[in-house]
Amino acid sequence: MDANEQPTGTPKSDTTPAAVDDAEWAEARQGVAEGQEHLAEGVKEVIRTCYDPEIPVNIYDLGLIYSVGVDAKGKVWIDMTLTAPGCPVAGTLPGEVEERVKMTPGVMDAKVNLVWDPPWDQGRMSEAAKLELGLI
Repeated sequence: MDANEQPTGTPKSDTTPAAVDDAEWAEARQGVAEGQEHLAEGVKEVIRTCYDPEIPVNIYDLGLIYSVGVDAKGKVWIDMTLTAPGCPVAGTLPGEVEERVKMTPGVMDAKVNLVWDPPWDQGRMSEAAKLELGLI
């Protein structure tokens, strides 16, 4: 598990059960399937091309991505949050991440699950992000 992944528990989500077939996404929600580690790393690199327009740090290093799961068929599940529930990009950023990940070679489908628990805090940022923002 890397610093951006959630350590324990199931995050509270804005995705309703009707919107996502749990059985269809169960394997991807569990983590990275054996043999899919390279694809998971590629997905993380694609996520690093996404930025909150108000912050000059990519959303992965900012700590907004709690987990990335990939099943054996190449379906990707991403738990992500935003810096605050009232964030101006709440309506667009998760969709942007999902669309970029879907274009990644080897990805068959992708879902971004927006979560609010645990809430984001600066402790989730990478050292590079903290340096870029002048926090260290």
